[in-house]
Amino acid sequence: MSQVEVFRDALDDCKLEDLGYHGYPYTWNNKRPGDVFAIEEGKMNSFDSDAFDYKGNPADRTKTGGWLSAVQILGIEMCERLSSMAIIVNLVTYLVDTMHMTSASASNFASTSGGTSYLLCLFGGIVADSFLGRYWTIAIAAVIHAGGTCLLAISTALPNLRPPPCDPALSNKCVKANSLQMGIFTIAVYLTNIGMGGIKSSVPGLGTDQFDLKDAKESAQMARFFDRFHFVTNLGTLLAVTVLVYIQDEVGRSWAYGICAASMILAILVFVLGTKRHRHKKRFGTPILQILQVIVAAVMKRKTPFPSNVSALYEDPSQESIICHTDKFRCLDKAAIITSVDSGTPNPWRLCTVTRVEKVKMLVKLLPIWATTIIFWTIHAQLASFSVQQAATMDRSIGKFQIPPASLYAFFVVAIIITLATYDRLIMPLMKKTRNSQGLTSLQKIGLGLFFSILGMAAAALVEKRRLLVVKANRGTVTTLPVSTFFLLPQFILVGIGEAFMLSGELDFFTINAPIGMKAISTGLYLTTTSFGMFFSTILVTILTNYTGRNGGDNWLPPSINDGRLDYFYWLLALLTLINLGFYILCAVRFIPNSTKIVTDMNGGAIDTPPKEENV
Repeated sequence: MSQVEVFRDALDDCKLEDLGYHGYPYTWNNKRPGDVFAIEEGKMNSFDSDAFDYKGNPADRTKTGGWLSAVQILGIEMCERLSSMAIIVNLVTYLVDTMHMTSASASNFASTSGGTSYLLCLFGGIVADSFLGRYWTIAIAAVIHAGGTCLLAISTALPNLRPPPCDPALSNKCVKANSLQMGIFTIAVYLTNIGMGGIKSSVPGLGTDQFDLKDAKESAQMARFFDRFHFVTNLGTLLAVTVLVYIQDEVGRSWAYGICAASMILAILVFVLGTKRHRHKKRFGTPILQILQVIVAAVMKRKTPFPSNVSALYEDPSQESIICHTDKFRCLDKAAIITSVDSGTPNPWRLCTVTRVEKVKMLVKLLPIWATTIIFWTIHAQLASFSVQQAATMDRSIGKFQIPPASLYAFFVVAIIITLATYDRLIMPLMKKTRNSQGLTSLQKIGLGLFFSILGMAAAALVEKRRLLVVKANRGTVTTLPVSTFFLLPQFILVGIGEAFMLSGELDFFTINAPIGMKAISTGLYLTTTSFGMFFSTILVTILTNYTGRNGGDNWLPPSINDGRLDYFYWLLALLTLINLGFYILCAVRFIPNSTKIVTDMNGGAIDTPPKEENV
């Protein structure tokens, strides 16, 4: 299933109430609450009842939304990718060459920064859903992002905000950046991270808000929105790792960051000028509060005995839909036990419905798969850190042209694009013809992603061993090793192929298995795998830096990678991912999908019945 189909199915699966329906001004075929409604033909007018304009009035389709508004929103996304990727992929080289950090410290800085930015995507979604709304979250985040890139341009331009170059007369003795120089640079980087968190969490949602699902024409346009969303994302990334990286290395980083800031400011102006055309949806708050209520109630009643019959657990029959009780994770059922303290109006921090508890259980079921995908993003983090440092020591010439080290990341992006296109246009149609299949399942895609990442790290280790042999043979005689940087392509391409499967597989898995009303939290879990993977990279590098090299052994990650054993580090990642793949297969085989079917109770209400427990 392609990423576009995943989003389309997820949106089709939503109830109109979840999308903001208030019950006007249409006539519906079916009046029962909780059902998916259908509009009677001939009753449609020009207003979208699910949306409102900037004044709070019902949105007029002829004056708001559509592609004009969507393009303005996509402009913000493209400029964010352009700026963020231009910073991320070339960050380590600046920290090592200009700020004179060790290779391990620079890698940790980049990994921690990247992990923070993706973790902030989760918080950005919560802020947008609960407080500011998507429009203001994007607008404020874009201004912060532009401010960060402006500060980066200033930091890299002023000589006083960076240490002096290494002195060749003193055996290239280097002075490290002082606290003021490092502090200003760090603030600038993390301002862009905050901006990225707000933008990335809200652009897809606000973009889809510009199209009315109940209108056939706009519904088809919204499906194409995701095509264009991924197109501008990949385009921005490609421009960043080719054009802007070249400008950083050959013209000056301040010029490149200035271009990033100027492009974001222009995108903000276009976005704000289109305010009158934007459609907005009602905020329903974040389900994170509901999850916390279940956990708090369960902890408070942890010593309360279970009732003899599960029918004694609390349930609210007035809900639009009810999820039947299951026996998994019974400790959470404590939140639904009725005690003498729960008389009168129920306190949601002490008493929760069985349906709410079951939704939390559905999220808990996703955690084993979530945990076993984290290490993939640890491997991904190496491509923008140690792999770039490898490239900087190797021959990067094509004729008289020198490829910037960070531009090798372009091969990674191209590998993702080609893999997704090949799968969607060639492999998936072939599988449908030969096996009458809908293609690979989401769990199979994730497994393939992990497998290709192992191959990528094995290839990286072999190439690094070869590079270190060249270092030993040419130590002290050359500054650029006589080995082509194109030997690094297999690790970029193999991990890129793996990421193509991992991206679509994770997105598919967390979207389809999300409980009703908790798709935002489920998507947040998907984003946090990237964040925690990068944090794990920081922890792993720190441990290896502190403990290898003791008692006369080889220091794997010394200040210069030419003096270390980076190949051992790559083999370690391959081994850890292989072990992780074994655990992942066990979790995938035992996983039971969260899909539900709707049945009717005695009162004509809708009840969600959990699926039969069959292995996938």
